[in-house]
Amino acid sequence: MESTTTTGRWRTVDIVVAAVIAVAFGVIFWAWNLLWNGPASAVPLPGRALMYGVWLVPAVLGALVVRKPGAAFFTETVAALVSVALGTEWGWTIALQGPVEALAGELAFALLLYRSYRLPVALLAGGLAGLAAALFDVFVWYPGYSWVAFRLPYLGLTVLSCVVVAGAGSAALTRSLARTGVLDRFAAGRSRATV
Repeated sequence: MESTTTTGRWRTVDIVVAAVIAVAFGVIFWAWNLLWNGPASAVPLPGRALMYGVWLVPAVLGALVVRKPGAAFFTETVAALVSVALGTEWGWTIALQGPVEALAGELAFALLLYRSYRLPVALLAGGLAGLAAALFDVFVWYPGYSWVAFRLPYLGLTVLSCVVVAGAGSAALTRSLARTGVLDRFAAGRSRATV
């Protein structure tokens, strides 16, 4: 397990970068909502759940970059709130769902005492956040649907999407950003091969 040399205290640069990630993804969420409800609506659910992972990227990316307790929670929650402020078909429920997903993503890093930020942890964070998101959906949005024909496939496809897109995608994005040098003020940038 990789041990980091960072403390749990947030620096100003940590807050600024986490906020930038969150706001950027809040805008991306708004655009993704349009795609989900527009052209992608031709793909029936539960198959459309394969697109879900984009909504969980901040829960993993924020933690991989900032590497402080609460980073996954902060970035995913703020991104969800920005999405609500910009307008979403799902309204205020996203203000509830975002923190639920964020806590699930944060749990993966907390389980390892915020000491490892490698790919397996990123995959776990994406998967846990995806599971929380899918469970929220099947109970809030799809309560009358069959478990066998809809809910279980929806859960599985959502988790798969979040493991691949939010987990592996965030790890790849962190590595790419680290190679450019923009993360040199962070442990993620100083240890370019750790994700």
